[in-house]
Amino acid sequence: MSDAIIQHAPSLPQSQSSVPAVRSSRPAWLRWTRHWQFHLSVAVLAVVIVSAALAPWLTAYDPNGIDLGSALQAPSLAHWFGTDQLGRDVLSRTMFGARLSLFIAFCAVFLAGCGGTLIGILSAYFGGWIDSVTMRLADIQYSLPPVILAMVVIGVIGPNTANVIIVVTIANWARFARVIRAEALSVKHRDYVLLARLAGASPLRVALRHILPNVRNTFLVLLTLDIGLIIILEAALSFLGLGVQPPDPSWGTMISDGRGQLEHAWWTSVMPGIVMMLTVLAANLAGDHLREGTRLIGEAD
Repeated sequence: MSDAIIQHAPSLPQSQSSVPAVRSSRPAWLRWTRHWQFHLSVAVLAVVIVSAALAPWLTAYDPNGIDLGSALQAPSLAHWFGTDQLGRDVLSRTMFGARLSLFIAFCAVFLAGCGGTLIGILSAYFGGWIDSVTMRLADIQYSLPPVILAMVVIGVIGPNTANVIIVVTIANWARFARVIRAEALSVKHRDYVLLARLAGASPLRVALRHILPNVRNTFLVLLTLDIGLIIILEAALSFLGLGVQPPDPSWGTMISDGRGQLEHAWWTSVMPGIVMMLTVLAANLAGDHLREGTRLIGEAD
């Protein structure tokens, strides 16, 4: 009797290979944020932003102080980035130039992002002729090179910091509008949006309460990616004399002022150029990793 019971008893697993592997409880997007490239890009951006914000307390020289006796000195312990043709400390001007360049970039990308996102959401929500008109305007915007458009507008309204922000905003809203519109179209027909409309919610409430939260991640990615593009656009305008005006320092104006001394005083242009390059690369790298993170979040959902 006991032998029969033993024979019919369920067999226990013979090895641990049949036991299902325990999956990591850490969400995919949190595992992704541990990537060293993301941390490096954030660290570079943090250093540049903090240096720009604390420039008046971190620099030992007036960025506009002229000292002809110290003109075109090579990088040294006294002047880490050297001096320019007027004896001004290049490091101080680079840090103060970061204040203006980043201020213009953040203001322009915020205005372009908010305006383009609102236009994209409303275009997707209402459709019809509103969608057709806004998308045709976006197509026209895309057909015009940003630098050419900015040169024309600046030539009409005049070069200064406020006008540069306006021009750069005009040159970048279409990117946000088209991408956010595509995201909003995929959200527009979801059940909770339809239920909100049936419940009598106003179009503005539906757009802000139910559609906007679902395009937030895409919005943040575009903001990060466009910061680098806008820094380059502002530097190009300043290089051509259509952006920040002297004596205020800007990365573009510094590169322009030093281009005539590249053979014997390369640091006047190369140093601010390297800082700008690292900032743009860090912003683009952070944006790429944020985009990958939003993709992983979407897959997890």
